[in-house]
Amino acid sequence: MTTKQTLPDDAALVLICKRPALGHGKQRLAVHIGVERALNIAEHLLDCALEDLRSWHGPVVIAPDQRDACDWAAQLMPQALCLAQTAGNLGERINNLDHSLRGLGHRQLLYIGSDAPALTPDDYQRVHAALGTHDTVLVAARDGGVVLMASTLPWPDLAALPWSTPELGHALADACRRVGHSVALCGESFDIDEQADLPLAAQALADDPRAARRRLLQTLNNLEGLRR
Repeated sequence: MTTKQTLPDDAALVLICKRPALGHGKQRLAVHIGVERALNIAEHLLDCALEDLRSWHGPVVIAPDQRDACDWAAQLMPQALCLAQTAGNLGERINNLDHSLRGLGHRQLLYIGSDAPALTPDDYQRVHAALGTHDTVLVAARDGGVVLMASTLPWPDLAALPWSTPELGHALADACRRVGHSVALCGESFDIDEQADLPLAAQALADDPRAARRRLLQTLNNLEGLRR
């Protein structure tokens, strides 16, 4: 049974994602396991992120990377606001999305991607608690990036940050501090980009009771032979 996150109604959870399709997303993974298997994993990862949105006590937003994907997003979760990403690199897209959402009245915004299935309700609770005393809260990724970024203030200019590199997490925190944000680092998790991330995910999800995570785990276990 899914437990609702006990967070204030004005804290919005935003999912930045791609609509899974052959050859669209998870390309580093596809190089090693094939495009069809990579697509299958991408679909399960999206289901895990949607599981978090469905358990969220407050507004939820789906931000697909294509403007024509809002009908698809509405079918996935009719209660979610769909706000498609704009052009530009990830930093520019997050800045534009954040500007639009704050223009709609949102003040506490938590951003996740669709590739961090090990995030737990406790992670979200810790982030929200930290937002009570800090402007910006980040959950680090093992590879140097971030798996969750939250703030009560608009993000600084993110366009020039070293996205998809091990330097991203430190660069993002430094950029926020330079514009006066108080920043809290709130734990560490991981995302799934490479074949080497698959056994880590299987280990992390071994005892996770959530339904979408169980389905992802079964798929990962079926890939065990490919990882040897």
